[in-house]
Amino acid sequence: MIDAYKRFWNNYTNFSGRSTRSDYWYVLLINIIIGAVLGFLGGLLNISSITLVLVSIYSLVALVPSIALFVRRLHDINKSGFWAFITFVPLVGEIILLVFLLTPSVDVNNKYGERAM
Repeated sequence: MIDAYKRFWNNYTNFSGRSTRSDYWYVLLINIIIGAVLGFLGGLLNISSITLVLVSIYSLVALVPSIALFVRRLHDINKSGFWAFITFVPLVGEIILLVFLLTPSVDVNNKYGERAM
């Protein structure tokens, strides 16, 4: 899990190549945990405005790496990164992308690179 998070930051602007399903979901889980911990600490210490600023800053800093990871995940199932735009189709687009994100990796090399490990 920690290795996936390290790869997330090491490849923060890499929109080529592939990322495994587990890499994607581990990073998503860690980002949710970071947000929850910051929110919990903010509520516990009664400093919700500072917590909101910290969560906002972290979200902005992680935005480009998250998009890059998302594109690499699509590449891992042999889909173009442009499939991300299907999100603009209400409900249906989000369901299609969820199915894509849950799809196992393509076990062979594809046009986006070698099989991710």
